[in-house]
Amino acid sequence: MAVRSDGRPATTHYRVLERYRAHSFLSVRLTTGRTHQIRLHLSHLKYPIVGDPVYGGRFGRPRGASEALATCLRSFGHQALHAAELAFDHPRTGRRLALQTPVPADFAVLLDVLRADALEAARRTPVGSTRRPGRD
Repeated sequence: MAVRSDGRPATTHYRVLERYRAHSFLSVRLTTGRTHQIRLHLSHLKYPIVGDPVYGGRFGRPRGASEALATCLRSFGHQALHAAELAFDHPRTGRRLALQTPVPADFAVLLDVLRADALEAARRTPVGSTRRPGRD
């Protein structure tokens, strides 16, 4: 799979929900439904998904990351993707079904560790500094 000018059209809309030092938590909505669409589009933008062995590249510890974050990222055993909401028409009845589910426990732990790492980095950055934590 690749992003190509002569490829089939695919549209991915995203919104940043939270920013961390070297990661972001996004809400993503698809207009089309191509194979690997989210993974491919985000990787193409240089924002690969945590735990994605195909489009995410090898593990890289973010500069200045806490040991807890490095361990959590290294041990996260799958893609950090979660379908919080799905909606579709039932194939037999035609009735619209809308399903929602919270993030799984390991994903919630990852988000908590990312938040804690970002807070710690902010505490270490001098007030009034223009230096971005993790970007030395």
